[in-house]
Amino acid sequence: MLAGGLSRRMGGGDKSLKLLAGQTILERVLSRAKPQVTSLVLNANGDAARFARFGLPVVADSVTGFAGPLAGVLAGLDWAAKEAKGASYVASFATDAPFFPLDLVKRLEAAVKGSTHDLACAASGGREHPVFGLWPVALREDLRKALADGMRKVDQWTARYRLARVEFSASPYDPFFNVNSPEDLAEAEKISAQVDHPLPDRPSPAPAAPKRR
Repeated sequence: MLAGGLSRRMGGGDKSLKLLAGQTILERVLSRAKPQVTSLVLNANGDAARFARFGLPVVADSVTGFAGPLAGVLAGLDWAAKEAKGASYVASFATDAPFFPLDLVKRLEAAVKGSTHDLACAASGGREHPVFGLWPVALREDLRKALADGMRKVDQWTARYRLARVEFSASPYDPFFNVNSPEDLAEAEKISAQVDHPLPDRPSPAPAAPKRR
């Protein structure tokens, strides 16, 4: 899970620790991510103690200077290579996006396994969401070299490989909506009402009784 950003538009601090409908955004992310993977690690820079209550291993970027999501992906790949022996892939989740699909990893895996694709990312509403991706552990040294050479943009690195784009519906809300500002947080409150308390399906109207003549 990627939480290494600077949160400038939220006035600093950790976006993932902001409250959303009575829970931190990170708690909501965890509830969606945990059932989809065998283990979780949090990528975050600074004092790891602020995340102690969540009971997760926390790894910082190995690339200095807040190098962006790719540095977080590399941190996750390095952790998996050391701590999750035998893992072939790492799934990444943004910790400021509390509504991502519950079948995200399953569908990313299906797009890669048994195909010619090297990796996968989510898409919705005509946009790619590369921070929601499936990354081969075998590519970690390639990624390390790319970062050392100054690579920072996710799409520039994934363009080197065969990328599967897995499309998700953006209706009635975009599941990859992320909270970058106080205005986004207000919008997320509205979406959470739909997610937490969905409207029941309306029953089909009964057929009209035939008129007596």
